[in-house]
Amino acid sequence: MSKESYIRDAEESILHTYNRFQVVLDHGEGVYLYDTDGKEYLDFAAGIAVQAFGYHNREYCEALKAQVDKLMHTSNLYYNEPIINAAKRALKASRMDRIFFTNSGTEAIEGAIKAAKKYAYTRDGHAGHEIIAMNHSFHGRSLGALSVTGNAHYQEPFEPLLPGVRFAEFNQLDSVKALINEKTCAIILETVQGEGGIYPATKEFLEGVRALCDEHDILLILDEIQCGMGRTGEMFAWQHYGVKPDIMTSAKALGCGVPVGAFFLTERVAEKSLAPGDHGTTYGGNPFVGAAVDKVLEMMERDDITGHVKEIAPYLEQKLDGLVAKYDFLTARRGMGLMQGVVCEKPVGQVAAKALEKGLIVITAGSDVLRFVPPLIIGKEHVDEMAAKLDAVLAEL
Repeated sequence: MSKESYIRDAEESILHTYNRFQVVLDHGEGVYLYDTDGKEYLDFAAGIAVQAFGYHNREYCEALKAQVDKLMHTSNLYYNEPIINAAKRALKASRMDRIFFTNSGTEAIEGAIKAAKKYAYTRDGHAGHEIIAMNHSFHGRSLGALSVTGNAHYQEPFEPLLPGVRFAEFNQLDSVKALINEKTCAIILETVQGEGGIYPATKEFLEGVRALCDEHDILLILDEIQCGMGRTGEMFAWQHYGVKPDIMTSAKALGCGVPVGAFFLTERVAEKSLAPGDHGTTYGGNPFVGAAVDKVLEMMERDDITGHVKEIAPYLEQKLDGLVAKYDFLTARRGMGLMQGVVCEKPVGQVAAKALEKGLIVITAGSDVLRFVPPLIIGKEHVDEMAAKLDAVLAEL
């Protein structure tokens, strides 16, 4: 079939909730993707920060093939070995105490919200608690996750949403203080805002929010779905700050392509929150995803992926800073590790489309940011290739 035939069939059968690029991807190798016409693309999006090891990593693939031949699903009515091993590795990496495996990041957010509300219910003996979230945040598109997403554009068609959510300004501690009351049970934020434009939390802000939570017995929920799993140079971005959450969410590179998420809890929260019957999932934590998570975490620790990110990230920053200095319509670069954003006064969707034509995959964040979240295994030669291709695109603009 031709590319045009594939696209036509997709548009006739799949619900149109994405404005997709006119490319049909077929396979990948390393940090490159190939379409059905055989064209090669350098991938600096990694499936939206998912493919930490790139494509066709043989060790990862063999682990999944072996598990497919052994056991894929049993339900959570029984124990299974792969998810137990995965849990142990995940808790070691996260320095948390308990974990619940979900099917996605959005589901992890839903579980985190429920855990926080149940904790407050157990503590106070009544419901009706409130959550403070951040403007310009993004936590997912289910109704609960959407309720704590600080973007009216996403929310308005689906109101009324979850009640009792109030929005503060990210990196402005006084705006958080002003919203705290006796009903507040949790504060949720991304350690590095992703969809909102690649904004890392300041150390002062994160430390200040942690202090407020400790003072008022409020739970701190950190969303590490995009910025976690080694992307910033630590396994989880909060580890740069030394500010430990009470609840943390993870997904994306947790399974490196297998649909899996998780929320983590400290023992204090776990003991007083979700109990049997409060939360569940049919597929979450099945043997297949367990094998994926276990292998991903094994490889990340053994291969010192965070060390590699710390080594290569300054080179990426240098190249992006060079482009910002060269073009007056590029006004800033910000980010942490291999999660970088460049503010662009030209239409960023147009830039991404032009880059695709030249064999470079980049994506956007917000309305004016080019987002760079490549596989964590990139080398300097890949950064050089990306910069050259992007430079050619920007020169045409």
